[in-house]
Amino acid sequence: MTPDYPLLGLLARRPASGYDIGKWLRVDGRFLGRKPSMTPIYRALAKLLDLGWVQAVVDPRDTAPAAKVYHLTEQGRQALKEWAMSDHVPAERPAAPDLAIRLSFAGQLGPEYALRIVRTELEFRRRQRAEEEANLPVLDVSPIPEISATWLERLDTLVRNRGWQATSLLIGWLETTERELARMVADQQKGVELQ
Repeated sequence: MTPDYPLLGLLARRPASGYDIGKWLRVDGRFLGRKPSMTPIYRALAKLLDLGWVQAVVDPRDTAPAAKVYHLTEQGRQALKEWAMSDHVPAERPAAPDLAIRLSFAGQLGPEYALRIVRTELEFRRRQRAEEEANLPVLDVSPIPEISATWLERLDTLVRNRGWQATSLLIGWLETTERELARMVADQQKGVELQ
């Protein structure tokens, strides 16, 4: 089982119980594409405990049962930093949650981390778009009598355009974000604090 680096990233924001993590995933983290099922969360926390990347402290509560609150250890902070510095590998599908997860939990270490991720993703999406333009699909169908070949071609074009526009929107967002992050990194190098 691969260590759950996004979970390390979440614990870097603040110590939390397994319940708190599940709640965060249901509310704030719902756009990250991860289901907040408690069993995998506790399994991942056990793995992080075994690795020595987190420690658990029992937190007695007045109105509820005591909870284990998980904190990053120094080893956990180092593992998070190494993951954040590792190469980002974009998912083939632009709508996959990989970018949001990586940007949220690796990029939180600073604008330079976020900029590397965004530039990698942008380069990949531009290359992917160029390949798509060079290889537009050719309709080669022999549908059943109830399906019009002309309608099928129109429908396929509409569906393809949806994906094309979604990718265009992502590329535009990446370009804007890259410019903003590059300014932040340049300001930091000049000694200007983030605002």
